[in-house]
Amino acid sequence: MWGKLICAKLICGLGGLVLYHLVKRHFFEDDVDSSALFAVARRLEKLHQGCKVYVGLRIPDPDSASRRDIDIVLVTNQDAVVISVKNVSGIVSIGEENNWVAKNHITEHLPDPVAETKQLVPILEGYLKQRGVSLPQEYLSFKVICPNPSFRSGNSDVFPPEVITYDQWIQLKPEQRSLYSEWIKGPLLGWKKEPFSEKLNSVLSTAPIWDRLELKDKKYILGEFIEFKGKQDDLKALGTIKRSKVSLLTIKKTIMIKFGHMMVQVQVLFTPRDYRVEGIEGPSSSSGWDEVNVTSNTQIVFQPQNSKKPRKYKLSSVVSMLLSG
Repeated sequence: MWGKLICAKLICGLGGLVLYHLVKRHFFEDDVDSSALFAVARRLEKLHQGCKVYVGLRIPDPDSASRRDIDIVLVTNQDAVVISVKNVSGIVSIGEENNWVAKNHITEHLPDPVAETKQLVPILEGYLKQRGVSLPQEYLSFKVICPNPSFRSGNSDVFPPEVITYDQWIQLKPEQRSLYSEWIKGPLLGWKKEPFSEKLNSVLSTAPIWDRLELKDKKYILGEFIEFKGKQDDLKALGTIKRSKVSLLTIKKTIMIKFGHMMVQVQVLFTPRDYRVEGIEGPSSSSGWDEVNVTSNTQIVFQPQNSKKPRKYKLSSVVSMLLSG
């Protein structure tokens, strides 16, 4: 962090704001914050009553022998939508080969988000079919949502209908059914919605996902939990928290008096892996919670999704951590 501040001061002293962004890009990693995904997911739940929203899926792709990341899958009583969230800012236009060009302090080039998202549809369909869910034709669609308030388009007509620009995103309201119909298809006639959606939700709720770290101020990070770091006694107490046994843990900071001195202690509550998370907020019941107490300097080592190296987070700054199966 100090390196960033020193670098910013030196460069700003030279009047090089653009140069600062270039240096930041080359010497510091991109932001690993996934909060935009969860902000979109929460709003989708408000817009579509009774829907289910799944965030951070990692769907196996037999063709590439790897897993493909899906930001969000929205399941309503009518259909399902694969959604990519592009938190891009600046004046955005479409360049060669449908790539996006975003001009802010610097010019960024993004591979065609529409084509990338479209490729995820048959991959998800294949996975669902393998799990015993055969989707009817055109049941699964896709969208690209741009939720950044700094997103600007010189001419929104240049974007295909699969793209929801920021201006369109903020105009969506639950009562505007006609506006929904432009990007969420209507009911499929002759299809039994409820039994089918229940089966689809059952499969998606057990699909591979990224681990999720929730920090204070509603900041979310997707990635992979590696280990705890801290004093030997604390690590021993946390030894019962294993991926195979624990699905969710929450953190509470408490103040205690010991030998006349005030100390900060962290209480870690965790629940056995008896079920998988539904939706975006985690299990709704707190029954069966176990707990351990550790010192406040204990850390979580976490590999963010878009980072090249692991990062350390103090437990006292963490709200919760969801572990994939």
